[in-house]
Amino acid sequence: MAEEQLKKEDQLFIHLVNTFVQSAWISLGKVKNPVTDKLDRNLEQATYYIDLLDMLQTKMKGNLSEWEEQYIIHSLSELKLNFIDEQKKGSEQTVDSDNDKVDETPTKAEKTVGKKPKVKKKKPKATKKKAKKK
Repeated sequence: MAEEQLKKEDQLFIHLVNTFVQSAWISLGKVKNPVTDKLDRNLEQATYYIDLLDMLQTKMKGNLSEWEEQYIIHSLSELKLNFIDEQKKGSEQTVDSDNDKVDETPTKAEKTVGKKPKVKKKKPKATKKKAKKK
C-alpha cells in the first residue's frame, strides 16, 4: 500500500511540474494557448511560472529522486534559455529602415492582457519639396 502511494505521489508531482512547464511554454509564445488557439507571448507570466519551478526545486531539494531532480533541472534550463531568447527578440523587434519604421514593443496594457503587440507603422520622415516655379 505504501509503495502504491509513493507511485501516485510521484505521478502527481510530475503532473504538477508539467503543468507549470506547459504554462511557461504557452506564456513564452512557443506553444499555442489551448483557449485562444493562438500564440500569445507574456514574458511576465512566463517569469512567474519559471520562478514557481525554481522555488519547487529549492524547497524539494533532498526529497526528490535523482530522475525527478534531473527532470526539473532540465525543464528549467530549457525554459530559461528560451526566455532569454524571447527577451532578446523583444528588444530587437524595433526595426529601422530608410522608409518604414515598425515598432513592435508591447505596451504595458498589452503585457497585462497577454496579447501579442500590434504592429504600428510609423510615417516616413517628411522631406521638404521645392515649390515649382511658374
